[in-house]
Amino acid sequence: MSATESLSPAPAADPGRRERKRLQTLDHLARTAFGLFEAQGYDAVTMEQIAAAADVAKGTLYNHFPVKEALLAHHLHGELAASLAALWPALRALPSFAARLTRILRASADWSESHRAYLGPYLRYRLAHAQSDAARHPRSGLQPAYASLIAEAQAAGQLRADLSAEQLAHHLQFLHLGAMLRWLDRPGASLRDEYDAALSLFLGGAAKEAP
Repeated sequence: MSATESLSPAPAADPGRRERKRLQTLDHLARTAFGLFEAQGYDAVTMEQIAAAADVAKGTLYNHFPVKEALLAHHLHGELAASLAALWPALRALPSFAARLTRILRASADWSESHRAYLGPYLRYRLAHAQSDAARHPRSGLQPAYASLIAEAQAAGQLRADLSAEQLAHHLQFLHLGAMLRWLDRPGASLRDEYDAALSLFLGGAAKEAP
């Protein structure tokens, strides 16, 4: 198997009937909430409205999602996971880590532009609950995808191998998030430019080149 053939998301394990039902409930609640966000505006929607629209008791909603930011995060993670899975065939055709990462960041910029109204509350929630929700709610899969890309590049001699792919992926993901936060704070800025700067920093570091 070649490096490009092995570049693909790991198949998810069968979660079992009870877990499948729980995930279906999470998806239903988050999808209902997002429909209300789109129709009424994120700030205007209450948890009580979401419970009523989803036809569940308020206690059921709060048991799964304590705040509406958690519903937003679940929905956006589902969108991102689907987008990332659809992107893998295009990534296989690219020859280098830099080209593959650029392709991901270009797609991320386009997606983020269309979801800008939601990214402020999403990122505040995401950064405040980086670990606590991981066991109960599916993530976008971006960090494992980064780790896979980095491991492939290390095996091909394109990236340094003295740091683990997981560690490098962790740093890359926070560069990604940092670029997005900077873009949100600067009206009129280009997210593609912010991502290009993050990519340059990841690949080349911040040290000044020798003359």
